[in-house]
Amino acid sequence: MLHGQPTWSYLYRHFIRALADAGFRAVAHDQMGFGRSEKPPAVEEYTVQRHAAHFTELMRELTLDGVTLVVQDWGGPVGLAWGVENPERVRRLVLLNTWPGSDNFPDYPDGPPAFFRLLRGGRSGELLVRRLQVFTRVFLFRGGTRALDAAARRAYLAPHAAPESRSGVVRYPRLIPWDEDNPTLPLGRRNEEGLERLAEKPVLILWPTKDRAFRRRTLEYWKRKFSAAEVHELEAGHYLQEDAHERAVPLLLDFLRRT
Repeated sequence: MLHGQPTWSYLYRHFIRALADAGFRAVAHDQMGFGRSEKPPAVEEYTVQRHAAHFTELMRELTLDGVTLVVQDWGGPVGLAWGVENPERVRRLVLLNTWPGSDNFPDYPDGPPAFFRLLRGGRSGELLVRRLQVFTRVFLFRGGTRALDAAARRAYLAPHAAPESRSGVVRYPRLIPWDEDNPTLPLGRRNEEGLERLAEKPVLILWPTKDRAFRRRTLEYWKRKFSAAEVHELEAGHYLQEDAHERAVPLLLDFLRRT
């Protein structure tokens, strides 16, 4: 299970508990700069390629085969980078709201909206993301269909307690490949080209209908790529694992047992 911005493996706590109780092995990955992973202070240290390399090393060390990849947000580009290179080790694919990391970003054909341009900027990004923590305090805490309790808010704030620990969060908006020389672009295009290697796998799509980042055009993109996928639309915001875990987890367990 791979998380996105600005969360960590805690995002999957409801999934982990239910999967383990049902007899499955549940592995949730903390990307560098998030959760309990190391947090290099230099923004330039963070690239999607490096995140993908770390995940690849984790999979090597754990010697995992017959893997069900569960990917959301930036977890898509990171996890798919491993999946398309190791299709023989992938048994199933579970897509939440994500994309492959390419410049084929269906919901934003005209490039970044105004607020994302601010998030990607030098001074504005440092202020909004590093100092004001808009991704956590606004997008995560206020962007869902249900309120997070105090314990959950503390858990999401804990990994980035100081501004200098937030470099990975600062970097991610700048890694969306809306520009031709963006460092993410080669990986994203390779992911997109490699999706056909996963086309015969069982695919489950759990899609939040209230997400303000990934919308219906991206869902339709995935349905074209995986025409035999099982698709469920859930009333949830961007963080489906928080908003709709009561519905998502049973659907996931049923999918695992049937495929």
